[in-house]
Amino acid sequence: MNEFNEYVRDCFSEAGDIVIKPMMGGYLVYFKGKLIGDICGDELFLKRTPTSDRLLADSELRYPYEESKTLMHVFDSFDDKALIQELLDGMYAELPEKKTKKAR
Repeated sequence: MNEFNEYVRDCFSEAGDIVIKPMMGGYLVYFKGKLIGDICGDELFLKRTPTSDRLLADSELRYPYEESKTLMHVFDSFDDKALIQELLDGMYAELPEKKTKKAR
């Protein structure tokens, strides 16, 4: 895992359980088991939810990688612990539960 990923995990882990998993040249970021965003290069992209749209209204919206169909917030306020806590708590409440795999 690279230095930027460690930095993201350190900054966000105060809010709760953060897991970063490699996926197709980038990384997926999970908060308490729910996918909240992607790390592509040295940038963190967070999913759009009502909370992230409200709290990150001034952030840039971009596609995290070529051929992505999902506009995401580019997050760069790593020093704002109160923002991170409110953001992750709100996003967690708004994102769907992880789908369970059906037994065959």
